[in-house]
Amino acid sequence: MITRSEIQEVETRIRPYIRRTPILEIDGADVGLPSIRLILKLELLQHSGSFKSRGGFTNLLLRDVPDVGVVAASGGNHGAAIAYCAHRLNYRAKIFVPSVASPAKVELIRGYGADLEIAGERYADALEASEEYIAKTGAMPIHAYDQRETLLGQGTTGMELNEQFPDLDSLLVAVGGGGLLGGVASWYRNDVKLIAVEPELAPTLDYALKAGKPVDAPAGGIAADSLAPKRVGELMFPIAKQFVDQSILVTDEEIRNAQKTLWRLARIAAEPGGAATLAGILSKRYQPEKGERVGLIVCGGNLNLQIS
Repeated sequence: MITRSEIQEVETRIRPYIRRTPILEIDGADVGLPSIRLILKLELLQHSGSFKSRGGFTNLLLRDVPDVGVVAASGGNHGAAIAYCAHRLNYRAKIFVPSVASPAKVELIRGYGADLEIAGERYADALEASEEYIAKTGAMPIHAYDQRETLLGQGTTGMELNEQFPDLDSLLVAVGGGGLLGGVASWYRNDVKLIAVEPELAPTLDYALKAGKPVDAPAGGIAADSLAPKRVGELMFPIAKQFVDQSILVTDEEIRNAQKTLWRLARIAAEPGGAATLAGILSKRYQPEKGERVGLIVCGGNLNLQIS
């Protein structure tokens, strides 16, 4: 298990390199739920466009990096984060992404100077290619979610939100491989009601909870480049079993509606994975009680936008 004191120590180490992302409160009445308060943690404003820079810096600062550098497999956001963190700390980075990765994320990775290679159609294909590269070169792997340092870094998101708004009753967290959920759950433990949110077409945690262990799940849908690994992480699964109160699934249509709502209400341009938590509320898959103070982590904002 990961302790709060360990997360606090990591936060001190990475603090010079990460942004303290803001929170934004939205009136529940604006989404048809006048009796609740919605507190958004805007991790899409983090360096490289997602929370994953926290885990990236934690890995690079706590581990011994060889001269050949680091390697990561990613649907997009983790790769962008590792490329950014490696650039900041002057390390070489090799990033493998699947063809499903969005052009915006591919452009980010290349823009940070990493050596990028497209391998296969899904995250699992990119992961396999990265493992072959590690065996040949001795590069240091940085796993997107199944790495202790990654979980510690993502846990600082929960620590920061707890400092900014200490009176949450519940918190919705999007799940792909589960690094963010595992880290945040390690911080909050049983202090808030934790709700895991996944796309119906990529139900990794849902499958794992039903099977009693991580198992292969479908990996499709609108958020396939951020919330669709082959299976949930081994390290986070016992944490989820202990601290997650509810696991819900949302449809692609519900995620799109949440994206539109975030833009309409606050001009927040969230990618599908980043809007999944609000989709959990708008769809009524999670139904807050009257007066509930509900936290939502908006975890990513790497969209394919063109501004003319």
